[in-house]
Amino acid sequence: MTSSPGDLFDEEGPAPDLSAVDDVASRDAPLAERMRPKDLSEMAGPADLVGPGSFLAKALEADRVPSLVFWGPPGSGKTTLARIIAAKSQARFIGFSAVVSGIKEIRNVMEEAARARRRGRRTLLFVDEIHRFNRAQQDAFLPFVEAGDIVLVGATTENPSFELNGALLSRLRVIILPALGEKDLIRLMKRALADQKRGLAAKATVEEDAFEWLGRFSDGDARRALTALEAAVSHLPFKENSLSSSSPSSSSSSPSNPHLTVAVLEDLFKRKVLLYDKAGDEHFNLISALHKSLRDSDVDASLYWLARMLEAGEDPLYVARRLVRFASEDIGLADPSSLTLAVAAKEAVHFIGMPEGALALAEIAVHMALAPKSNALYTAYGEAAADVQERPNEPPPLAIRNAPTKLMKQAGYGAGYKYAHDTAEKTAGLSCLPDSLAGRNYYRPAGEGREKDLKARAEAVRALRETLRKKKEKK
Repeated sequence: MTSSPGDLFDEEGPAPDLSAVDDVASRDAPLAERMRPKDLSEMAGPADLVGPGSFLAKALEADRVPSLVFWGPPGSGKTTLARIIAAKSQARFIGFSAVVSGIKEIRNVMEEAARARRRGRRTLLFVDEIHRFNRAQQDAFLPFVEAGDIVLVGATTENPSFELNGALLSRLRVIILPALGEKDLIRLMKRALADQKRGLAAKATVEEDAFEWLGRFSDGDARRALTALEAAVSHLPFKENSLSSSSPSSSSSSPSNPHLTVAVLEDLFKRKVLLYDKAGDEHFNLISALHKSLRDSDVDASLYWLARMLEAGEDPLYVARRLVRFASEDIGLADPSSLTLAVAAKEAVHFIGMPEGALALAEIAVHMALAPKSNALYTAYGEAAADVQERPNEPPPLAIRNAPTKLMKQAGYGAGYKYAHDTAEKTAGLSCLPDSLAGRNYYRPAGEGREKDLKARAEAVRALRETLRKKKEKK
């Protein structure tokens, strides 16, 4: 028996016959819905995920699909796989969307599932956008999954490691669905164009480079590819008529056999909609790509990832803050001007706004990609901070403590202190670290860029201070 509170599956009855649904819906449903695969054999993607002998194929064949979560970008096949599971399973299948369903509603269903299990009936619960349930709501699934009352099938575009409770995630098998490749998308579009029953029934002729253009435009999203193809084909008759009315000899195509070209696509889809979520996984993936490209001195990749973020609508001040951080973390004193320039770029973006501010960020990104790199400052601070956290917080040596009162002087504060400017060497060789940390060298410049001079200077000063310290001990 099958029930579904939403419109994903029928209210009650046997596992849905998707071919019958397709026949009825073909007149009105969007092309992407009509062409939705009904079997794993129709799925595009890696063979180890959906091909014969894959985990899913074996689980479906045995009708023993375990609790799992599909993780992948939009249009990668998450909901489609859930529908295939619904069609192939003999279990009672219930579909929900976390966007519109409340946890109270789902808890009622899970309690009914527990009763059904006692009667010998299995229940598969599909939750789309499962990451939209908060941590407390996700906890409601735990006892039912753990007891085997339900088989939970979730779908999410967000990283389950961050969005799902650890306890729940440990009970789910994560299946990662990658974005589809251009070849897969072109194959899907050609199948849709030729399909007489569910597709476009060859209503247009599509040039090969137009298929390739749509494949790039769709960014691995099958739904976007099929929606764009359908929109372009439906647009063609009007465009062909308008062309023929202005110049009968300008086109060899006729309204009954329109021709889809790259020029038509570029005119119809003037601006690409970029996949990006400022608070989601893609946000962190792209800023990581930018940071690591800068670190590896790849100026071209740095510009590309910067443009990806800004063109998708990322807050430019967020990018600017990350560039300021990069200047200290990965360049440091190898090129001290990078920090100054990064702050100036941040101020420029704040002052003139976007899109003009993008060039200021591009300028500092190019500068830092090509600048000499050193993480000596980053490492030095990290080691000093670790000593602060892990060792006893000893007081400063008496010699370098301030002694503004008579009592403090009597206690030894400032005893043995010597003013560095009064020495010929400009250092008195004082022991400035706590005794337990004496001799620690946190800052170890690698010798890149300006740090080449700083390295020589640091080594010379340390040697001089050690000499002066030993002389003082002999006295």
